[in-house]
Amino acid sequence: MKKTALSKYQRLEAAGLWRAEPEAQRLDVIVSVGESTLTITDMRDRVQAHWSIAAVARANPGQHPAIYHPDGDLGETLELPEDEAEMVTAIEKLRAAVARQRPRPGRLRLLGGLVSVAAVAGLAVFWLPGAAREHALAVVPPVKRAEIGGALLEELQGVAGPICEGPGATAALAQLARRLPPRSGRAARLVVVRGGIEGALRLPGGVVVINTDLVEDYDEPDVVAGHVIAAYLRAEARDPLDRLLRQGGLAASLRLLATGEVTDALLSAHAERLMTATPRRVPPDVMLQGFAGWKVRARPYAYALDITGETTLALIEADPFAGSDPPPPLLSDADWLRLQGICGG
Repeated sequence: MKKTALSKYQRLEAAGLWRAEPEAQRLDVIVSVGESTLTITDMRDRVQAHWSIAAVARANPGQHPAIYHPDGDLGETLELPEDEAEMVTAIEKLRAAVARQRPRPGRLRLLGGLVSVAAVAGLAVFWLPGAAREHALAVVPPVKRAEIGGALLEELQGVAGPICEGPGATAALAQLARRLPPRSGRAARLVVVRGGIEGALRLPGGVVVINTDLVEDYDEPDVVAGHVIAAYLRAEARDPLDRLLRQGGLAASLRLLATGEVTDALLSAHAERLMTATPRRVPPDVMLQGFAGWKVRARPYAYALDITGETTLALIEADPFAGSDPPPPLLSDADWLRLQGICGG
């Protein structure tokens, strides 16, 4: 029973006659409405009985005095005289409210059917998309991933501009890719574009797209190497193809499983999202493990993110190559100079 049906009667009291059994003497009592009970108290304020409102029955509907009893027990009774009409009305309204809330067999069957439908719908809405996506990620071969990544790269170039290929710089970029191989999957292909993305971004299939600022604006290759490492670590934490399929929903996963294709519309929409999204910051401890594993100094990357070093202090202080033993070089000075001119200036 809802509290709203009870609230207006919670302070209501009435005088009546109560007896515990047929042979017992009737007692003058005060009846009051409680949270979910009728409380019957004698004239010395001693509680004689508590009746659940949900189990109150009336022996003489429409007659006076109104006679009530616990449902199933005709021996215990409560009589309310005609002048206690407000209490009688209250009890009748509360009994009606309880009756409305009692389940009906037809409603139970309907409710059971609705629950079954809801369960099936829940599977379709919540379980099936994830299951289809995970299956697609498990069975799509590397060649198909590379094909999707290449198509996505074409979409990115529509806004970011064509891939930069300055004289001699492409070979230097390939040398950097060999120095920073991914820990799993296909060998990486590093490409540089004039803009459109922030930092470095790994696409499905192993392509890593780099903003030209990372090679033009810094004096050493450790900064761009740090961004490539961050792109690798983000991709290890969340498959780039997973991001694409999540955006496309169930239809994209089923289409990829059935035909091996994704739509041009999805590629275009995903490229737009990648160009507007801010890359997730990789936790410092994970980045430090990456710097140690790929043998790259952490400090140049840390200061490139924050010139004051305040927000990247953990990377600066725990740089695995801050001592006198330097890591293997990323590029020769000549190759780095060539790479800095990859976009022509």
